[in-house]
Amino acid sequence: MRGMTLRAIAEACNGVYYGSEDNLDKEVTDITTDSRKVQNGGLFVAICGERTDGHQYIDNCFNDGALCVISEKELEGQTNSYIKVKSSLQALKDMALLYRNNLDIKVVGITGSVGKTSTKETISYVLNKKYKVLKTEGNFNNEIGLPLTVFRLRDDDEVAVLEMGISDFGEMDRLSKIAQPDISVITNIGLCHLENLKTRDGILKAKTEIFNNMKPDGIAILNGDDDKLITVDEVNGKKPERFGINYKDGVYAKDIENLGLSGTKFVISGLNCVDGCKDFEVTVPVPGHHMIYNALAAACVGAALELTSAQIADGITDLKTISGRNNIIKTSKYTLIDDCYNANPVSMQAGVRLLSEVPERKVAILGDMFELGAEEEKLHYETGRYVAGCGLDQIICIGTLAKQYLAGITDVDPSANVIWFATLEEAMAKLPDLLKEQDAILVKASHGMHFEKIVAYFKEM
Repeated sequence: MRGMTLRAIAEACNGVYYGSEDNLDKEVTDITTDSRKVQNGGLFVAICGERTDGHQYIDNCFNDGALCVISEKELEGQTNSYIKVKSSLQALKDMALLYRNNLDIKVVGITGSVGKTSTKETISYVLNKKYKVLKTEGNFNNEIGLPLTVFRLRDDDEVAVLEMGISDFGEMDRLSKIAQPDISVITNIGLCHLENLKTRDGILKAKTEIFNNMKPDGIAILNGDDDKLITVDEVNGKKPERFGINYKDGVYAKDIENLGLSGTKFVISGLNCVDGCKDFEVTVPVPGHHMIYNALAAACVGAALELTSAQIADGITDLKTISGRNNIIKTSKYTLIDDCYNANPVSMQAGVRLLSEVPERKVAILGDMFELGAEEEKLHYETGRYVAGCGLDQIICIGTLAKQYLAGITDVDPSANVIWFATLEEAMAKLPDLLKEQDAILVKASHGMHFEKIVAYFKEM
C-alpha cells in the first residue's frame, strides 16, 4: 500500500511504536479489522466491539504473517511490531485519510435518504466504460466500512465510488474528511434516521455535511426534484448541477416509456457530454420509476468525468440488480420483487408503486420500517393509506409496527384484501394459502425483519 509505512502510520495515528526499528519503513500489504483476513505483511486493527474484543486475536494474526497490529493496550512481552493508540476506531480513520492522500484518484461520494446503493451501482457501471473503478461493497458505508473500502484501493484504480450512510449529525463530516470527494451526489432527502435527525431539515443539514471536505474544485450533483435539495443554492462558491424529471433547468428525462419489470426507456436531455451530444436515448434494465433518477445521476457523473454519450448509455444498459434491492427473481410459480434489504416510507411507496404497474396478480408482503423515531406508528399508518390506493390484490403485513399498515389500509378501503401477522414465522406458515401461481410478489421491510428468509422460501418452492 503506497506510503503506508509503519513510521507514517504511527505518526498519522498519534501512536507509539513498539518493535524492531528495521520494520519502521516497511509498507504494509493490507489493513483489516477481521483477524480471519490477515495477509502476510498486513496490519490488523484490534477493535473492542460489542460482541468480541479484537485484542484476543493478536497472537493469531502474527502467526498468520501480520507485520504489525494497532492496539489500544500495551502488549507486554510482545516481540512483534505494534502501534499503541488511544482509540483503534480513530486510528482506522486516521490511516484511511493518510492512504487517501497518498493516492492520485478521483472520488465520487454518494449519500441521500433513499437509493444510495442503486445509484452507486449505476454510477459504477457507467464509469467502468472508461475507468478502472472500485466501489463500496455491501454495507461498508459507515465509519468502519468506509475506511476498509478505502484500504482496498490500489495504484491501478482510477476512480472510487464511495457510498456514505449516516444516522446522526457530524458523521457525514467525518466520512467526507476521509473520502474528500471530487464529486458529491445527493439522491434525495427523505424520512429516515429520524430518531436522531428529527426532521427532513435535520436530514438535509446532516447529508450536506458531505460538502465540508469536498475538493475545492469539486462538483455537487443534486436531485432537482427534491424540495429540500433545491434550496441548496451554492456549494464551494459554485451552483450545483441538478438532475430531475420535473426539473427542466439542468439534466432531465423526457419521452419516458415504462417497460414494466423490464425497466424504463427515456431520453436524457441537457447533458454536456465530451462528444457534444446533449440528447440521447437510454434503457434502464431495472424496473422502477426511481431508477430514472439513478440513471440521470450516473449520466451527470459520467459527463463530469468526460465519458461520451455512448459510453454513458452503454453503462446504464449493462446495469444489473443486486440481492435484496429491487431484484427481480423468476421462480417456477412466482415473480418476486426482492427489495428486502431496507425500507423507509419513501422507498416503501416506490416499491408498491412498481408492483402496481405489473399486469399479474399483485401481492405485497410488507414488514416493519425501523429508525423512524417518535412518529414511527404514524408513518406506518400513512404508508398504509398510500398502499390502499395502489390497486393491489393481496396485502400481507408482518410485524408489530406493520399493524399500522393494516389500520391505514382498512381506513381507506374497508374491503381491501389485507391480513396482518405478528411474526415472520406465523406469516410463512400461511403464505401458501394466500398466494396463487403466477403472482407478482413484492417483499419489502427493514433489514432487521429478515425478509430474506421469505425470498429464500419462495425460491425453494
